[in-house]
Amino acid sequence: KVLALRADEVQMPGGRTGVREILEHTGAVAVAAVDDDQRIMLIHQYRHAVRRRLWELPAGLLDVDGEDPLTTAQRELAEEAGLRASDWSLLLDIVPSPGFSEESVRIYLARGITEMGRPVSDADDEESDLVTRWVPLADALRMVFSGEIVNATTVSAVLALHALATQKGNTRPVDTDWVDRPTRFAARQR
Repeated sequence: KVLALRADEVQMPGGRTGVREILEHTGAVAVAAVDDDQRIMLIHQYRHAVRRRLWELPAGLLDVDGEDPLTTAQRELAEEAGLRASDWSLLLDIVPSPGFSEESVRIYLARGITEMGRPVSDADDEESDLVTRWVPLADALRMVFSGEIVNATTVSAVLALHALATQKGNTRPVDTDWVDRPTRFAARQR
């Protein structure tokens, strides 16, 4: 439903041929929502693969055919955190496991936050009991280094936000070309 495994025959630099198993993925978006008090919205959610709850950004798969990634991010922010934002920029694009997966995650920075409440009736199994919390950026940074935040997307976003706060980086426009956006799995689903 959200991924597939394929085997690619690859020409190696030395001339030999090898097989690489690649996990196809729909791609995903995540939202670093930061309020006027410099707090980031985190969700605490059960993840069965690691059999525990993790602190994460609101996020979701690009699983609606043809939907713009920014629209997906706005929808996920509303569904998971009950928030709307008036100011959006591109924080990061990351490829969490490029050795075997084509997954790519686009992380948006959302500011100008308005609370609107989470829709309860649409929450599915994993989202039905997630907890939301505003965390000061300094505390989120401490949580990264203490190992409380281990989700790669969230770690990347918190470190990027710290860099922005110390004038060591800039965001990009939301319509920046997404070079690594996965397309194969979605194309086969059509």
